[in-house]
Amino acid sequence: MSETLALTGIGPPDKELKEHKLKTYKVTVTSDDDTHQTSNGVPPYDPHAHRILEHPTNNSETLIHLLKGSLGTGILAMPNAFYNSGLLVGTVGTILIGILCTYCLHVLIRSQYILCKRLREPILSYPDSMKYALQNGPSFLRFGVPLSALIVDGFLITYQLGICCVYIMFIGSSIKQVLDMYIEPMDERYYMIMLLLPLIAINLIRNLKLLAPFSQLANIITFVGLGIVLWYVFTDLPPISSRPLVGEPRKYTLFVGTTLFALEAVGVVLALENNMKTPASFGGTTGVLNVGMTAITLMYVAVGFFGYVKYGQEAKGSITLNLPELDLLAQAVKLIFAVAIFITYALQAYVAVDIIWNTYMKKRIQNWDKATMEYGLRVSVVLVTFVLAVSIPRLELFISLFGALCLSVLGIAFPALIEICVLWPEDDFGPFRYVLWKDILLIIIGVLALVLGTYISVQDIVRSFN
Repeated sequence: MSETLALTGIGPPDKELKEHKLKTYKVTVTSDDDTHQTSNGVPPYDPHAHRILEHPTNNSETLIHLLKGSLGTGILAMPNAFYNSGLLVGTVGTILIGILCTYCLHVLIRSQYILCKRLREPILSYPDSMKYALQNGPSFLRFGVPLSALIVDGFLITYQLGICCVYIMFIGSSIKQVLDMYIEPMDERYYMIMLLLPLIAINLIRNLKLLAPFSQLANIITFVGLGIVLWYVFTDLPPISSRPLVGEPRKYTLFVGTTLFALEAVGVVLALENNMKTPASFGGTTGVLNVGMTAITLMYVAVGFFGYVKYGQEAKGSITLNLPELDLLAQAVKLIFAVAIFITYALQAYVAVDIIWNTYMKKRIQNWDKATMEYGLRVSVVLVTFVLAVSIPRLELFISLFGALCLSVLGIAFPALIEICVLWPEDDFGPFRYVLWKDILLIIIGVLALVLGTYISVQDIVRSFN
């Protein structure tokens, strides 16, 4: 899976060195001219030319990774998202959210490039980008510098753990639907409990290379499973006129949260760009990001649209749960998706563990065995996601919750804030400072999606127990 790329690139540069460079080098940067000299006469620095990668990917490989990383629980949840929006609102809304997410990724990557030039570093992590942007941004925002990296990491960790919760619910629900046909039906929580030890075992693997073969297997069976799902969807498809074009307005925030969860992949996209042989080809009108996100958005619209036409208000948190329960092929699809998601759980948990361990724990542990503490952290991550999933097994609501809670900020508000801070020293906001006003609007959109989406998702989770 492409998620692993986030862990295989160049690590963040030494912190003290970066802080020194930020104070020393000041570069005037525009999108069209990289010929400006620094204030101390040092020649212009191109971060792309200084990246040293052991196994860089070309444009085609990067595009494949981007497409491959989109075929998971997100795309399977799109019919339920369209149920919350209606066919017309869902189609237009998904396209608009796709455009918004893609644009904000361009903003973030472009801002990181400018920061890397100022620091004369090949790569910056997302948390470091926020920190060093705020240091040179508006003075009234600099109070947030000490906590900025922690806040970004907090949202990243919360999102990764949220994905793990969704995965546990998905696997438990899928296994339940199959086994209920052959044994006495049980609550899906019991199947989640049976998963606990296997999840702990796979999460104790510290070497990603050991997971690589399993990841490739997950990719293959995911493609096969999605093809079979689409065959069921287009078999005896009801007329489009049988579904409403506009859904209930109150549920639009659930649609936005689910679609953000499905479409927004800021961590994966940054990792892919960082691992490219020709990173300059990632952006641009016909670059890898635009081509990939266009294809992904259209796939999500198609699955959401026709999946909702097929199953209507019965559309569940994953379209696989709508497949015929007695059909052996449908049962096989549910099981192979369960296996694929089980393997991917280890990769998603690995990202959260990597952030917590390497950034906050490893250097602070003096009197304890570090290997033992890391294993304890890995077990704790599984237990936290397991307890949350078992306590509140509401798959579709959790997908919407974590999309609204984390990705509205990570994918929309933070990139806009970083761009404001990066352009602030040179006041390079264009005619009438339109870039500044555009970024302020994006921040407002991100915050509104965060507040309203989280509120309604939590409210619906509480109501589901009444």
